[in-house]
Amino acid sequence: MSLNERDKKHLWHPLTQHKLHPDAIAITKANGCILTDENGNEYIDAIASWYTCMYGHCNPYITNKVMGQMQQLDQVVFSGFTHEPAIKLSEELIKILPDNQNKIFFSDNGSTAVEIGIKMALQYHFNSDDKKDTLIAFEDGFHGDTFGAMSVSGLSVYNGPFEDFFLTVKRIPVPNGKNHDVILKNLQSLASKNKVAGFVYEPLVQGAAAMKMHDVEGLNMILKFCKDQNIITVADEVMTGFGKTGKHFASLHLESQPDIICLSKALTGGLLPMALTTCSQKIYAAFYSDDIGKGLFHGHTYSANPLACTAALASIELLQSENIQRNITRIIKSHEAFNKRIKIHPKVKETRQTGVIFALDLNVEMERYGNLRDQLFKFFMENGVFLRPLGNTIYIQAPYLITEEQLEKVYRVIEESLSIV
Repeated sequence: MSLNERDKKHLWHPLTQHKLHPDAIAITKANGCILTDENGNEYIDAIASWYTCMYGHCNPYITNKVMGQMQQLDQVVFSGFTHEPAIKLSEELIKILPDNQNKIFFSDNGSTAVEIGIKMALQYHFNSDDKKDTLIAFEDGFHGDTFGAMSVSGLSVYNGPFEDFFLTVKRIPVPNGKNHDVILKNLQSLASKNKVAGFVYEPLVQGAAAMKMHDVEGLNMILKFCKDQNIITVADEVMTGFGKTGKHFASLHLESQPDIICLSKALTGGLLPMALTTCSQKIYAAFYSDDIGKGLFHGHTYSANPLACTAALASIELLQSENIQRNITRIIKSHEAFNKRIKIHPKVKETRQTGVIFALDLNVEMERYGNLRDQLFKFFMENGVFLRPLGNTIYIQAPYLITEEQLEKVYRVIEESLSIV
């Protein structure tokens, strides 16, 4: 019996309507940028498996570091205990984070990193005897699948059945360079009519909104307004973090730095699940008290798992290496060259790029999970490239180790796919 047939007996996959999509592709091996299925077919992983394996699958530098740690310390409770990998990770990460970040809180995945960021923002005001109950977020944002993260997300395709149970959230448009005055008036109105605790946002690129990119100047304006109003700013860098925008973090492109940053995905190079919520000393100080009730009572069994911390340390070393930085620059230039030829195609409506993130919109209306989208996915896989269209948007976010030859194949397959649209 094939792996696919065995899979159908008991497994329930994420973001899947199994009656419409009964088959899953069984992957048996991964190395570098290549995934291999149970039939020996190979695919270039052009989205780094949801933006996690940015240094390539089974990166030997990361795996060897973790193998060494496995012989020393595998897991220990992080409440009342500490260990070298967590301490070292905090020291190295603080060096590359925005200057105002000073404290690190561990969890398990991007959604919970955002959940903790929201709880920090709400409890910051609560602990200061100034209870506030409203959050601001962008239209079409996506921040995860736990309830706080769903509340600040704006994509009802994911959240529809649960919307009656959400936190109070007011939405504003993303800045596009032309709507700054409208956004500012909206913010002023929201702040005057509501007790606004925080603003949760994806800086520069909204991933699940089909790599929707927004204006730096406009985001700076929003962040400055929030700072002036003591509205806690929570940057969801789960997708954008660790080099994808051309800098270590998208927030480093901005003048105004967030109070709180949420990190996961490429944090461990895709090897192990882990997330972080970092914050400024200002946020931490509101929880530092003789009153035990003012502490942040949130915890995960695998918080600061030593193996995951070791993988993250190795990943940060790779991120800062000359080789990876050269590769990031190379990929950015390759995308720019591809853009020149693809943007004039009659079936391409729009193209956009931030760092190594490249996206194009097809000149056709498509359901996010419709038949045409499925046809495109099938075409890509049949031609040896793993791309996962978001509606009529095709995007690339490949591992930093991808070769020029592999990138050119990705580009070629995208161009060829336009014939079926």
